[in-house]
Order: sequence, then structure tokens, then C-alpha cells
Amino acid sequence: MTAPEIRQQFLDFFTSKGHHIVPSAPIVVKNDPTLLFTNAGMNQFKDYFLGNRAPAWKRVADTQKCLRVSGKHNDLEEVGIDTYHHTMFEMLGNWSFGDYFKEEAIAWSWELLTEIYKIPKDRLYVTVFEGDAKEGLPKDEEAYNFWKQHIAEDRILLGNKKDNFWEMGDTGPCGPCSEIHVDCRPDTERALSDGGKLVNADDPQVIEIWNNVFMQFNRLKDGSLEPLPAQHVDTGMGFERLVRVMQGKSSNYDTDVFMGTIHSTEQLTGHTYGRTDSKQDVAFRVIADHIRAICFTIADGQLPANTGAGYVIRRILRRAVRYYFSFLEQKKPLLHELVPVLAQQFANVFPELLQQVDFVKKVVFEEESSFLRTLDSGIRRIEDFMGNAKQKSIDGRAAFELNDTYGFPIDLTELIASENGFTVDKEGFNAALKEQKDRSRAATELDTDDWTVLDETPATKFIGYELFGTETHVTKYRKIKSKGKEQYQLVLAQTPFYAESGGQIGDTGVINFNGEAITVTDTKKENDLIVHFVDKLPATITGTVSAVIDREKRQLTALNHSATHLLHAALRQVLGTHVAQKGSLVNTAYLRFDFSHFAKVTDEELAKIEDIVNEKIRANIPVVIKELPKEEALKLGAMALFGEKYGDVVRVVVMDPAYSVELCGGTHIAATGELGLFKFTSESAVAAGVRRIEAVTGNNALSFVNNELQQLKDVKAVLKNPKEPAKAIETLLQDKATLEKQLELLEQEKLKQLSASLKSQVEQINGINFLGKIVEVSSADGLKQLCTTLKNEISNHVFIFAANVGGKASVALMISDNLVAEKGLDATKIIKEKIASIIKGGGGGQKSFATAGGQEAGQLDQVISQVKAML
Repeated sequence: MTAPEIRQQFLDFFTSKGHHIVPSAPIVVKNDPTLLFTNAGMNQFKDYFLGNRAPAWKRVADTQKCLRVSGKHNDLEEVGIDTYHHTMFEMLGNWSFGDYFKEEAIAWSWELLTEIYKIPKDRLYVTVFEGDAKEGLPKDEEAYNFWKQHIAEDRILLGNKKDNFWEMGDTGPCGPCSEIHVDCRPDTERALSDGGKLVNADDPQVIEIWNNVFMQFNRLKDGSLEPLPAQHVDTGMGFERLVRVMQGKSSNYDTDVFMGTIHSTEQLTGHTYGRTDSKQDVAFRVIADHIRAICFTIADGQLPANTGAGYVIRRILRRAVRYYFSFLEQKKPLLHELVPVLAQQFANVFPELLQQVDFVKKVVFEEESSFLRTLDSGIRRIEDFMGNAKQKSIDGRAAFELNDTYGFPIDLTELIASENGFTVDKEGFNAALKEQKDRSRAATELDTDDWTVLDETPATKFIGYELFGTETHVTKYRKIKSKGKEQYQLVLAQTPFYAESGGQIGDTGVINFNGEAITVTDTKKENDLIVHFVDKLPATITGTVSAVIDREKRQLTALNHSATHLLHAALRQVLGTHVAQKGSLVNTAYLRFDFSHFAKVTDEELAKIEDIVNEKIRANIPVVIKELPKEEALKLGAMALFGEKYGDVVRVVVMDPAYSVELCGGTHIAATGELGLFKFTSESAVAAGVRRIEAVTGNNALSFVNNELQQLKDVKAVLKNPKEPAKAIETLLQDKATLEKQLELLEQEKLKQLSASLKSQVEQINGINFLGKIVEVSSADGLKQLCTTLKNEISNHVFIFAANVGGKASVALMISDNLVAEKGLDATKIIKEKIASIIKGGGGGQKSFATAGGQEAGQLDQVISQVKAML
């Protein structure tokens, strides 16, 4: 049975049990401050468990893209080393929201595994929560008794809190769980030992395949548990492990989930997978796993970056590059060649990758090309360090700098060191790493109290599309602390405040509590909650309140949001339909729009795009907004954004059905004419294959144009009001270039004369031709030219030249190669240890030539004397 058939059987089975099949949520989490990525199937249903939102269906099933590489659920370092851990994986799940509970979940999991998939019953074991006295939690007798109806009692094992009490994080929904494990060992091995003793013992052949989580509690900040409003079922079956069992393989990587990628890697590298349990095999597995995490995350809108979720993806990509660089002897980009292979494999289940295959391939290529250059330069740095080292050890902080600043992984530093008989100060490295993590944690630490619930209203009703103010009341509130600043978050029963989403900033305004006005500084989403930020609480928080937004801010923001729709359509019209939104920011001052495109947008293209947008503004097209079933909206040609999670009913914003139709939850103007004017302010690159445009509208656009005209007027005045200012400036630049060339020739002549004069001033010191002078040159480069000229005419030399260049000290030190070799002289060491402190600066270079610069130009005589004294 193939992997797609196995997946479909799961979905068909739960359809037959009355479950609605829902699509996977994006792998990148946008409205949950506790998560960077979807790390479990339950993430998209978190609000159902907490009672913040009523589910559309009581029973659902899905296959969910998950990523576990940070926080509590972090499998990264195991990936590739063993045969069953992954970064990105599929989680098959069935869910009950206050409907069925333990009895049905247990019965159906057993039925599917043994009757549909026909896994032999004598290979299966189940675990049940044994209870925890410290928590006051009893043994899960209910689950135990239900299992007794399906499996022999000696195959029901009791598990501790670590293994059989599932928690998403430090706080949030949780509950006891019942796992199903399968013994994949050959019959001969199973006859020799009891598989039950290998359950949860990290045996690669006795593995967990399914987890039935019974959501009953909410973990509070103080560690205590409170019952959830309703009991739920949250199950997860690792698709990759299931396929391994069904296909009778000893490794997840031997299944058709991964072997297509592995075979392609074999063809690209010329190496063969599976010959030995070697570093090469680990490299194949790392590549086959990591390319999935990289591709699906980029396809869902997260580009590699230096911070946050983008840094995690960059780290995964670099780990894959490091493995093929080190163990498959590949020095050229490889991963991008695997993107089309993966896209075709998942075309029918996760089509978003195939729809963006060229874009994802380009991003991956640029990222791995960049890191390969980093690896090359990092290796040279390590070699230089080892060449200059007095001991056979690489300093831990130097290794950390290589890792942190240059992205050079510590394990590769250790590998290169060991190959050359060196060790790495790992304690020093870990200390530096801990310091950095502590700094980062302190900078981003968010301390959040539990919610104080005033009523059980399930979710905030947003009425801000139609109204700017309303009468409402607070349903819950809590205190938060970030970077030492205390604030409060309020949730209202209904609100006119738009929560930051889709690039549009959140509304601000005022909530009036019986005459006490409290300022709302921001509005954000937390899962499905609309959270209002305030700096203080009112004296009385209960009762009816008046909530009113800042209308001027909303209007200015709406202008820029509507402009992004006009811009998006114009970009696709001029540049091509490959253009897709990759990010945006919409605030009161300007709009920023990131989009997929592989070349700089030319001035001519920008002018054409701007003309189209302004033409649509002048046409004063009505902005029509309607709610439609998603499938109907897509048939109308509505553009949906990759990486966004849409409901079955969507909001469609239309600005001429033949021009712009988009799915959008933002706020907009009534007609395009309200924009008045649209002007670009910049166009630039953001990442590989992604361009960024910034623009202004309305009065901001008018101010921008007036400012540009004033600058042009000022320039013309300086140039004595020529008829063609551009031509006048061009003439000035040509004249400047001519004068600079003449000056350069004069400088060269002056340096010739100076070098001729200096040749007669050489001093003999212990058999060394020493020349040390303060000279007059116009730049630090002049000192270098002077050294280069004289070294061909004076052998066995040490030159130290210094100059006052623009009020700052500039120094150049040159030592002949024979003195470097014979006497161990080192220009870089002398500059750093003897010279830099005298001039209050720094410098560096090579053993035969080094330079320094500093603030203290009055101590140049001492610089010369210092070097002379050394000789």
C-alpha cells in the first residue's frame, strides 16, 4: 500500500464515523504568541478546547503539517541520527469537541489499526496514565477499562506523567493520554524478549504510533489545573511512522514518503544510501527530512531570516548544507534541485508547494549558496587560527563567534579541529552561548498572568466593519509584563477595534468605564481572541462600557490597505501572474508590500504600475465587500494568500471584478477615489526572489510630491536655475571626475619623490633595514603604496610609516617575508599589541603587512619609536 493510499484510508475511515475533513492549517503560526510553528495537530483547534470559540463541527479529522524544532517539542538534533524523528511531519488526527470521549476514541483507533490497516494485534501495546499523587491526579481507570474490551490486560501498560499526560506547553489545554505502540521487530527477536519492556525505552523498533489525548484540563500559570468547559478528544498518529509499519520497513526513511527524495539525492551526489550505518547515511536522512521542513515553511510564507521563525528555518537549511558539504562531498548547491521532486510528491495533499515551486526553489538556492560561501570563509578562518595557535586548542569564544556571527556550526569546527589534532574549548563555547541566550530571553521575555474571567462569552464579536463605537462589557482580563513594562489585556463581548492582522495594524482608541476613560494602545489577535492593550485598569471593570476607536487612524489605515489591493493587481498586470504577496504592512503613514519577483522592478515598470493604480483611483471604483462560501469566492477569481487559514465562509473585497478580487479581512474605503493619489517611495530587495515596494497615499502622497518638488527647486537654485538641471549636474560630476584624476596623478608623483627621498634614510638595526617616518599623504592607501614601492628596492626590511589623515592617525607596517620566516616577526601582532593602544584605535592584516587607524594623531612619534625599540 502506498503512502497516499494509507493517508486516504485514514480520512475515509473517519468520514464514515461522521467526521468533517478539514484542511491543514499553515505550518507557520501567526496569532499565537506562545508558538512559532504548528507543532501539533491540536494547535488550530486550541480555541475550541479553551471555549473561546464554538466549533463549526463537533467531529473533524485531518492531516496536519507540523514542525518540531524549538521549545518543549524539539527533535532537531535526533533527526537523521535515528530512523524515526523528524522536523516536519504529518499528524493524522481525529477530534471531538465536547462530543464523543474515551470510549469511542479508543474503539475507533483499535478498529482502524487492526481491521482496516490489519496490523497484527500481537504486535500492539497500549499505555494508560498511572496517575500522579503530587498533582492529585488519579489513574485513568476509565481508559483502562475501555481498553480491556479490545486488548489483553497484560498489554495495557501504565505510564507516568512524562509519557502519558499530554501538555502543549507550560500553560494551556492538557489531559491524560493513551498511547498505542507497535513492536516492529522480526518474529525471531520478539520470541526472545517481551516487547512491553521496550515501550517508551527509545528502542528504534518498538515505537509509539498513535496518541489519544483526553483534553480535560487547562494548565494555569501557577501550575494548577482547572477543568475545561467541556471534554474533548485530541488524537495524533504520526503518518511517517504509520507508513513504515504498513510497508514493513525498519526505518521511516525506507518508505515511499522519503525514498523519492533519497533516490534523487543519490543521482545528484553519486553516493549510494544504505550501504553502511555511516555519516553518509545520516546525511541522506538529514537532507530528506530537512528539505520538507524548509520547503513547506517557505511555501506557507516564512522566509529564512536572522530572527524568530525565519532563523529556525535558516538553521535547518544550514544543517542540511553542512551535512552534504561534509559527508557527501558536495561543494555546490544541492537542496534546490530537490524542491520539484517534493512538490510533485505532495501535489494532491499540500498543493501550495507545487503552486510556488519556482519561487521556493529560488529562495533555497540563494540561501544554500550564501551558506556555502560562509563555510568556505569559515574554514579559512579556522585554518588561520590553527596556524597561529600556540596550543592545540581552539578558544571557545572564538568558536562561538564563528557560529554566531558567521553561521559556522560548532560541530563542523570540532570536526576540522580533530582532523588537525586540535580540540575545541566546548565549555567556553557553551558559556558564551548561554550568555547570548540569557540576553535574548531577557530582551523578549513575556510574563503573562492567567485570565480573570467575568463571564463565559465564547468569543468577541467584531462589529468594526460597520461601526466605530459600541456599548459592550469586559468578559475577561489579565496582566502582562514585557521588558519590564506592565500592561493589561482586555477582551470585550463585542468590539469595533480591528485586531492587527493581514499586515494591517491594530486600532487604538478609548474604552469609557462609567466616566473613566482608558486608552487602548493596541489591538491584537491571540488565536481567536481579540485582545485590547491598556496601560491601566479602571477602578470598576464590570458593567457596561463604551468602546470607541480612533476614526482618523482607521481611515488613514484603510486608505493604505485598499491601495495594496490596487497595487497587487497592477503588479500582476505589469510583471506577470507569478507575483504573489509575501508580506505587507499597512499603517497610517505608508504601505509596504513584499511580493515574489526575481528581478529589480525597473523605473519604467514602476511608472507603468503607478499609472495603473492612479487610473483606478481616478475612476472612483466602488469597493464592494461581501461574504461568500470559500469555493464560490475562488471560482470568482479571488486571490488567496499562501500561508493564510481561511474558513468556509470568506470575506471578498472587489475593486472592479475584472481587476482586483481578493480574500481579505481588513478594513477598506468605500470607493477608490478616496485615495486621491498614489506614489511610490522606494523599491528594494528583501530576500531571494522577494522584492519590496513602499508607497504613500492621500495627503501623505501629496506631501511627498510637494517635498520632492521643493528639493528640485532647491537644487536648481544652487545650480543658478539651469533649464536642464540633470544635464547641469552631469557636467559637474564629469568636471569633478577630471579633477580627481588630476589630483591622483599629482599624488602619485608626490609619492615617487617621497619614496626616493626615504631610500637614503634607511637605518641598519641588528642587520635589519629599518625605515620609520611620519609622512604627509592624503589617505591611508598612500601609506600602503609607499610600502609597496619601497619593498621592491630595499630587502630585509621593516617599514613603519604614519600619517595624520584628516585629524586621525593612520599607520602601515611592512616586514619582509624572510624576516617573518626567520625571526618570527608578525606585523598583525605588533599592530594589535603595540600600536593600536598608542593611537587609541585598532587594526589588523597579515604577518607581512598590517595597518591601523585611531583617534590619537598626536602620538605618531611614539609609534615609530615603539617599533624601532623592538628591533
